[in-house]
Amino acid sequence: MNKGFNPHARRKARQYALQAIYQWQMAGSNIGDIEKQFLETINVKKVDADYFSRLLRGTLTQLDVIDEALESHMEREMEAVDPVERAILRLSAFELKDQIEVPYRVVINEALELAKGFGATDGFKFVNGVLDKAAKTLRSVETGSTTNGGK
Repeated sequence: MNKGFNPHARRKARQYALQAIYQWQMAGSNIGDIEKQFLETINVKKVDADYFSRLLRGTLTQLDVIDEALESHMEREMEAVDPVERAILRLSAFELKDQIEVPYRVVINEALELAKGFGATDGFKFVNGVLDKAAKTLRSVETGSTTNGGK
């Protein structure tokens, strides 16, 4: 079978990456241990395991840069954000920053689906607001925004 791009496998990879990032935030476990634990349970026929690993490792190894990029668009510090929404924001900011092949609208839409499925009732509204602003900075060329977030 051709191992081409599969949007459903990517969506599942994001779901697992969200859970792994959340676990890391709550328990502070070793990234490699968390990755191994998830990779042992992932059905590689239904999940893009490579993308899962890229999201997990990329997000957690660039936390300072990601948090700084997000906090500039929030009225509170990252640690004050609900842990699920925090994990979604971090994951999505990494995708916006480093996964340029994924259109920014897809990144935001996937984040909203994660927030609706895993987050608090209206958490998706907060996630949408922050990522919409962050996309204008992280993907200024793609969004048609100026670097200062102009509209």
